[in-house]
Amino acid sequence: QVQLVESGGGLVQAGGSLRLSCAASGRTFSSYGMGWFRQAPGTEREFVAQITWSGGTTYYVDSVKGRFTISRDNARNTVYLQMNSLKPEDTAVYYCATDNAANLRVGLRHDYWGQGTQVTVSS
Repeated sequence: QVQLVESGGGLVQAGGSLRLSCAASGRTFSSYGMGWFRQAPGTEREFVAQITWSGGTTYYVDSVKGRFTISRDNARNTVYLQMNSLKPEDTAVYYCATDNAANLRVGLRHDYWGQGTQVTVSS
């Protein structure tokens, strides 16, 4: 069974940085795309970033372009989200997700989700 475990969240001041990690287990990590999503209180979950199985292609929501970087280490079965120049509006629970397919499906319906990690950015 696929398991995803996020870590690295916390409280940071605006302008600061955090690096989130998502450790995967239960299947061959390097064969699947991975994504990061977030959900702030009272809002719907939204896409943040995704990376292909090889790490060769990445996609970002416009609001984080130039500030966030998604990467993966297939030897460690881990995907990362480096978040720089954080803003109060980045405050949310961050989740990683993956599918039973080589590429992450478009949208919010995914086969596997982690439990989430809280990121709070103070102004």
